[in-house]
Amino acid sequence: MQDNDAAMQEAVKKKILSYIGLAQKAGKVAAGEFLTETAIKERKALLVVVSEEASDNTKKKFIDSATYYSVPVYLFGTKDELGHAMGKEFRASLAITDSGFATAMMKQLAFLEHEDQRRR
Repeated sequence: MQDNDAAMQEAVKKKILSYIGLAQKAGKVAAGEFLTETAIKERKALLVVVSEEASDNTKKKFIDSATYYSVPVYLFGTKDELGHAMGKEFRASLAITDSGFATAMMKQLAFLEHEDQRRR
């Protein structure tokens, strides 16, 4: 049962990373600290993803900013995974600016979050 859960989580993680890659190709991603922050403040960000490896200050900054502007924010993946998904070097944060990609990713992120809490 445990192996099945791990395989399912890995499949969902890959799906999220592929959505990030597709959104990047479509020009619907603001990546990096400055662009992510700008997208949030200009109300273009529909979803914010911050790497689990980001510093505590970075996490707090984006969680506070996204919360203030009512943008969903998730901690997900490593800096390398996020950057690689976009065909770039590591990235600690990104904002999705397309509602279709944001909705699809939030469904998958919510599934991972639910699975994580179920195991506790």
